[in-house]
Amino acid sequence: MVYASDDSKPRVNEYMTRDVVTVSPDATVGNVAKRIAESDEHSGFPVTDRRRVEGFVSARDLLLADDGEPIFKVMATDLIVAHPDMKVDDAARVILRSGIQKLPVVDDAGNLVGIISNADVIRSQIERATPEKVVKLMQTLENIHSIELRQERRTVPLRELVPTQGRVYADELEGRRYELEHGLAEPLVVIDNGGTLLLADGHHRVLAADRLGIDEMDAYVIVIDQEIDLGMARTAEKEDLESLEDIEVVDYARHPLVETTERLQSGDE
Repeated sequence: MVYASDDSKPRVNEYMTRDVVTVSPDATVGNVAKRIAESDEHSGFPVTDRRRVEGFVSARDLLLADDGEPIFKVMATDLIVAHPDMKVDDAARVILRSGIQKLPVVDDAGNLVGIISNADVIRSQIERATPEKVVKLMQTLENIHSIELRQERRTVPLRELVPTQGRVYADELEGRRYELEHGLAEPLVVIDNGGTLLLADGHHRVLAADRLGIDEMDAYVIVIDQEIDLGMARTAEKEDLESLEDIEVVDYARHPLVETTERLQSGDE
């Protein structure tokens, strides 16, 4: 089992489910299979012995096992787990890349303290876009350029947006696609620089929306009536970013947690 911690926010302990249903290593396959069959929420359970995580058992692990077989003989033990202080973004990347829907959350002693799911990750993402975040950006621009700005909430056409970030990650793109398909996407943050719409925040959302055939999205818009020389505009020009087609999609195939887990399993230093 491998986990990592990070002091940045939002953290796993802010969004994880603390009341976790578990099974004992000595429980039988038949008993656990019955619990899964009777549950609308569980397709598997963490396996714990006095709160310490020993493994995880899913319905697939039980398919070919005898009903009387103890769970410790069929459970998966090569687990990837999260730490309560781990960044939610890191947990999201592991969930998206590995196909794991739920990560057990363990403390420094290896004791189970919660579980974080893909639904928890989505909840953390859609709660991050706040008017306060936009106000902070607007105040920063006002202080740098000694101008007064205003903020609007409006729908913006995606094809008119000028990206200010040249790279997005394929796994996070899938997460944003899921949000859009379920009506969970947060607004974009756009700077209207004298009529030029600079995308300040939301590149993954925009690219995912474009792939879904969405033409426009809700946005917080910081309005600059007369065009000024913005640093992010210079960055876009330097990187030849003019439209969504100029954004590179990177396959984030190797997350550090996954790499570390596989390295330990293979016995490499």
